Amino acid sequence: MDQIARTTKDIGNVLRNARKARKLTQTDLARRAGVWQRTISNIETSASGAKLDTIFDLLAALDLEIHIVPRSKMKPSDLEDIF
Repeated sequence: MDQIARTTKDIGNVLRNARKARKLTQTDLARRAGVWQRTISNIETSASGAKLDTIFDLLAALDLEIHIVPRSKMKPSDLEDIF
């Protein structure tokens, strides 16, 4: 499950997809990570203000990790290959 996340919205989507793939509710994940269910909801809907520690707690609860790599650069001609 390699996914690119460049924004808070992307991070929220990755966490939501991982949670759903594991058939966990927001409450289940909140209990595993030691946070409030509302915190999960806010992060999944990309509300600002999430602490980095909380993101790492959620990643750990979902058995995920972050890999930091240089940002990929696409050229306009690369888009033509997609369509």
